[in-house]
Amino acid sequence: MASIKFRLRSTADKNVSIKVRLILGRGKQDLEVNTGFSINPKDWSESTDLPKQNNTENKVIFNNLKKLESFLFKSLNNDMGETIVIDSFWLNSKINDCFERVLKTDEGLITNYIQNIIDTADTRKVKVKGGYKHGLSLSRKNSYIATKNILKEYEAKAKKQIHFIDINQILIDKFENWLLKTKNYAINTSSKHIANIKTVCIEAENKGIQVNSYAKQITIATESDEDRYIQTLSFSELDEIRKAEIKSEAYQNARKWLLIGCEIGQRGGDLLDITADNIRYKGGNMYLDIVQHKTKKPITIGIIAPHVIDIIENSFPYKISTQKLNDHIKKVCEIAKINTMTEGKIYDAKIGRKVFDKYEKHKLITTHSFRRSFCTNYYKRIPTPVLMGISGHSKESIFRVYINAPEDKDENADLFMKFYNDIHKDKVPEMKVIKNGTVIF
Repeated sequence: MASIKFRLRSTADKNVSIKVRLILGRGKQDLEVNTGFSINPKDWSESTDLPKQNNTENKVIFNNLKKLESFLFKSLNNDMGETIVIDSFWLNSKINDCFERVLKTDEGLITNYIQNIIDTADTRKVKVKGGYKHGLSLSRKNSYIATKNILKEYEAKAKKQIHFIDINQILIDKFENWLLKTKNYAINTSSKHIANIKTVCIEAENKGIQVNSYAKQITIATESDEDRYIQTLSFSELDEIRKAEIKSEAYQNARKWLLIGCEIGQRGGDLLDITADNIRYKGGNMYLDIVQHKTKKPITIGIIAPHVIDIIENSFPYKISTQKLNDHIKKVCEIAKINTMTEGKIYDAKIGRKVFDKYEKHKLITTHSFRRSFCTNYYKRIPTPVLMGISGHSKESIFRVYINAPEDKDENADLFMKFYNDIHKDKVPEMKVIKNGTVIF
């Protein structure tokens, strides 16, 4: 049976901290922490272990301590049945919950720790190939912001703040189920939040913060390859788009971005940042130089498609937002009759999640399709390492997953034979006379 008592640990003639003492099961566990309230010992009743009700201020403290006592007993009854660890971390968090306190300096709270990562994002050391660099990428920072916000929402729903010591299997399972079933998040979106929590837990423990030992065992689920529906535009479909009669200036502009995007193999954000300053010429050839936002890799692409050279030199598209481009290219593809019924997922605002079904293809095209179309269209036509150098992929295994292409064991052999034939195609046949007088070449 649990007992809860309040006491002072000083008799000084000044305000001193009021402690709360929680004893579980005949002294099996004896916890004591500050309540956050203070009082002069002369206003403390030794008989009731509560403030004397001799003035308004003491009456307020008395009522708050009784409120805390009731809250702690109720929380104990709930959490003892959930196999939650009852310790000083738990007791402190319940006091904060009871009075809705937010301790900005409490690094034991996972949301506080994540906020610190966000606040120091520009100066944090990040391990990269060959050493370290300063500063998280914008996408990584935004990922932490999203995880912090969703954790705050879950804390409000659960009516408790989450400490690192709380990160056990039960909590993670409940949180993941809430993301998938209540928030209707996709598996990969849910997994990104879980992965961020695991990363933060490992870092916090390395810095000496007490973390539940389960944190390192958290498993990250991923969507299986067969659930990934990759939308690309073939060369013939791009020809239809190029030839389509489009009157709207906005849609003409979007078409230009689409045609450039499918020939340079870059992400939508990198594509829309291109200006005439990124273009240079050497030996009569056009080159495009960029630095990818996500990977910070410098990339050079040779521009050779005549229609793309014409767009860049004579009618460079004006910049628009990624969202507008996504909206406009769907209309461009619809006008070009890109209507093949295609499996994919489209966001349904009514239910707040993506729905898998068969749709007319133009409804599924986004800026993500540009880079994938480039990689898919030129795969096996151009050596994979060359394509990876342009797209920015660091591993061939990742590249193959990206375009949904299984490993082809004959690919290198086929390329060798092709290059061998190209090397020797202009070689003059060698005449040889064998013993019986036959001439062979």
